[in-house]
This record gives sequence, structure tokens and C-alpha cells, in this order.
Amino acid sequence: MVRQAGRLDKRGGAAARHKGRRAADHAASRIRNTEETTMSQDPRELVVLVTRGTDHELSSVAFTIACGGITAGLKVTAFLTSAAVDLVRRNAADMAHVPPLDPLRQLMTDFMARGGTIIACPPCVKASGYTQADFIDGVEVAGASVIHEKFRNGAASLSF
Repeated sequence: MVRQAGRLDKRGGAAARHKGRRAADHAASRIRNTEETTMSQDPRELVVLVTRGTDHELSSVAFTIACGGITAGLKVTAFLTSAAVDLVRRNAADMAHVPPLDPLRQLMTDFMARGGTIIACPPCVKASGYTQADFIDGVEVAGASVIHEKFRNGAASLSF
């Protein structure tokens, strides 16, 4: 007789081992199904909220982290508010460099070339006196509702 979970199994050791194998096979099957489902879904999203301009090292840190998110397989959006809308003004980030990080312009170019999206807050753009024509190519001016939709769909966020 074999004792299992506080009771005796009169079928003997072989039956108990077979029952244990079936449970292990079932657990392995559930893990495989979970992995397949996860891998077939769209990549997880990350929203990087940037509030600092070219005069602050956190702007470079934000885009370094954003590029790392893309490397990790995330779909990443940088949402620029407040002074950060100046980052995407033509030529504004050309001289910004915080060693040992890459130059800010290079980080932003790499981010966008790898599929990252940059969205600038409309009221912040207006308050800064900018228009869409003032920005580098590829920047979208869109309201918070676009970002809220990403959060509603499960996006994670980081703020700088």
C-alpha cells in the first residue's frame, strides 16, 4: 500500500507513480499552452512619460530606458509633456549629451528607427509656442486620450 495525501492507495506503487506522471504531464501541458498564448499575443506595451527638456539628464535616461524596452520586445511610446516637448524641436537635442550615455539625438533617432513612437502633448506644444512644423519627422501631436487607451489595454508606464 502507498500513502497519498493522508490516505492509503491499495493499488500499489506503480499505480501511484502513473497517477503522478499524469499530473506532471497535465501541468506541463498547461505551461506549454500558456507560453503559446503569451507568445502569440501582441507584445506588451510601455509608455515612457518624459517631462524634462534638453537641459536635464533624465531626458537621456528616459530614451535609454525606452530603447531598452524595445530591445526587450516591448512596444514603446514616449509621451512628451511640459518642457519635454522641446526635445523634438528641430535641432534642439543636437548638443545634449550626458556621458556615459549616447548623445540624446542619437538615442531618439535610434528609438524611432526601431519602431518607437513619440507623442507630444497638444496643450504643452501650444504653451511652448510650437506647431507640428517645428518638430522632427515622425513626431505625433496627440492628446492624453491616446495614452489613456494604452493604459486601459494594460500598458505599463515609467515617468522621467
